[in-house]
Amino acid sequence: MAQALPPQRFPSNALAFFGLTTFAITWGIVGGYILFPEPAEATFGTMSGRHPLYFVATWAPAISGIALVLAYTGRSGLKAFLSRALMWRCPVAWWLFIIFGIPAIFIAGSLVKGGPVLAPLPPNGTGAMVALLAMMLFLGPVEEFGWRGVAQPLLQRHLAPLWAGALIGTFWGLWHLPAFFLAGVVFADWNFLPFFIGNVTLAILVTPIFNAARGSIMLPILFHWQLINPFWPDAQPWDTWILVAVAFIVIGLNHKTMLSRDGAVTEVIPEAPQPTSPGQSGQTR
Repeated sequence: MAQALPPQRFPSNALAFFGLTTFAITWGIVGGYILFPEPAEATFGTMSGRHPLYFVATWAPAISGIALVLAYTGRSGLKAFLSRALMWRCPVAWWLFIIFGIPAIFIAGSLVKGGPVLAPLPPNGTGAMVALLAMMLFLGPVEEFGWRGVAQPLLQRHLAPLWAGALIGTFWGLWHLPAFFLAGVVFADWNFLPFFIGNVTLAILVTPIFNAARGSIMLPILFHWQLINPFWPDAQPWDTWILVAVAFIVIGLNHKTMLSRDGAVTEVIPEAPQPTSPGQSGQTR
């Protein structure tokens, strides 16, 4: 079994492999259906949001990130990396924002455009909506093992959190682009520009949460899950503009930490606690 390297040894240049692999997987799958629709459908079936290949395309950031962790740190490093998905400690304000703030933004955007407070229930009722909500947890939120699990810490070694988040958001938005030309998925009915601006905004918004939670992947996963919660109404494009306004407020309130790399999370593999001796007070290095 490969030996786990010290956290600081996880190389920054791994970011290039992460980006190339993530785009190759997603754009390869989606591009195949766009450029060669008939052979792709004949071979793999009609593409939809429930197709196995759609899940693979969506999970590409996580697949790339986990492959890198295994390559550089082995199974012991992967175990430590996955432990970040169990890190829940974070200032209460951020928990309140994820649980109540994000739904409020969607509801407000929907009301502005004359829409409902909640999304209409499907013909099968609430049970079907709950099942869809559960499925969504294993779709988009899994991306966070790549975007926030690997890309964010590596970028924050060289950029202030604000710019690291904005750069991830830019690539995150562009990564979605082929899906807007793919029939059978929700993106086909959306406008790309507000979506792209929304991706950059959301990546900036989740950045102070990520750092406040000391590299937690759990908080970004829950943040992402709220964004695709089927109970929240369609508020495009107003939700995007409200999110932009909220992002400016968050940046203003957290400008010291957003514009400085001091205190930013920069390690992909969390540092293991050191054993304590009777004369120590339980501190870790």
